[in-house]
Amino acid sequence: MADDPDHIIEDEDGFLPSDAPPAWGTESDDERLSRLLRKARELPKSPGVYLMKDHKGVVLYVGKAANLPDRVASYFVPSADLGPKKQPMRDVIHDFEVLLCEGEWEALLTENRLIKDIRPRFNVRLVDDKTFPYLVVTKNEDFPRVFITRNPTGLGEAGDEIPYMKGARLFGPFTHVSALREALQIMQRIFKFRTCKLDIIAGDEKNRFFRPCILHAIGQCTAPCADKISPERYAGDIDRLTRFLGSKRSSVLREMKQEMEQFAADLKFEQAAAVRDQIKSIQKLAERGNIRDGWQPESEIGYIDPLKGPKSLAKTLGLDQPPRCIEAIDIAHLQGGETVGSKVCFIDGKPFKDEYRRYRIRSVEGGNDDYASIREVVSRRYREAGQGHELYPDVILIDGGLGQLHAAMEALEGMDRKPPMVISLAKKEELIYVQERSEPIRLGRENLGLKLCQAIRDEAHRFAQHYHHILRRKKTIGE
Repeated sequence: MADDPDHIIEDEDGFLPSDAPPAWGTESDDERLSRLLRKARELPKSPGVYLMKDHKGVVLYVGKAANLPDRVASYFVPSADLGPKKQPMRDVIHDFEVLLCEGEWEALLTENRLIKDIRPRFNVRLVDDKTFPYLVVTKNEDFPRVFITRNPTGLGEAGDEIPYMKGARLFGPFTHVSALREALQIMQRIFKFRTCKLDIIAGDEKNRFFRPCILHAIGQCTAPCADKISPERYAGDIDRLTRFLGSKRSSVLREMKQEMEQFAADLKFEQAAAVRDQIKSIQKLAERGNIRDGWQPESEIGYIDPLKGPKSLAKTLGLDQPPRCIEAIDIAHLQGGETVGSKVCFIDGKPFKDEYRRYRIRSVEGGNDDYASIREVVSRRYREAGQGHELYPDVILIDGGLGQLHAAMEALEGMDRKPPMVISLAKKEELIYVQERSEPIRLGRENLGLKLCQAIRDEAHRFAQHYHHILRRKKTIGE
């Protein structure tokens, strides 16, 4: 999936910015690499992410750096050896863009997000669906548990909600997995919470006869399973834990540093080194993102049962068979006016990212016209299917109301072959408009067919905007 080019924006008089690179082909390879090397060495000494681009503005490679000038300059020195897979990239890099980050942890999250969003052709890692982990503190239990997960949605494989995940408190994503696991063990020694999967009910007589695990014997759990602690006292421990996770953890770290210094003074260097390593793990808890920032939307947005969702939608739309392939189209306005269209594809209720596309809108000038933009995207995406050279998806979903649906249908009118089903989903009231029907369909909020449409619509919206939001979340050089 190629990235849509990021064109250099001219000023009001039609001039390019002063730092715009020369036109492609007007400089020799040595001149081009020397220019890029000079630009790299002028970067601020800061953690960040860099995006290598070709002469069309297409992103070739995304990387992270603890020190931007050192890392980026290493690509352009005469002796640079990038390896067999990346070395050809040097011949086509025309410019680069950088994003300054708060620390290495944010650079790692930003790199991960951008690679998954735009899939540059020279990036060979991070393009899979692996995610950074989260720390979960449950709430919907008499004795909340604490554990690490890579599934923050709280949905099982069948798309149903896992009971103990309802209302759970999520921290993360964390960029240092091993440090998170070690920190969890340290926190358990301090706050003595449970990490087991037992379904413990307060006041159950069976608890008094239950034999707790070894964590209670070594003082790392208060054993609510064996009725060793009241729900009120346990809730107090959990409250202190969540406040600890949400703060700077200064008091606990201060006590640990005093313990380390005492071990060192007593010449117990092994114990001092162990506490030192524990302090480092606790400190790394601060190197995390916030789930509200949407760093990993593909894991934070729950998808619907791949059997029940399409079956429910088929019943709503009057289809003979549940739709297997659904594509959604959305229009987004960027930088106050730049308009971008997106197309996402779901197969059997799950995203198929090889068929995701972005479209830079060409037909709309001097304003935002969603209808014209939809007509352009629909025409560009489905003209091959309209000529019989490829298959339509089972359902085409347009983000918007009746007007947006009519715009899509206008684009399809001139095609020899028509799609089987085109619908639109309006945001506020979540009404489904269907081709050739005058009245919209109103479904209950728990309807699985509606939830499937909402998930696909939201993914199209995210895909249209998220890449550009990240690029402009931090000020780039020259701005």
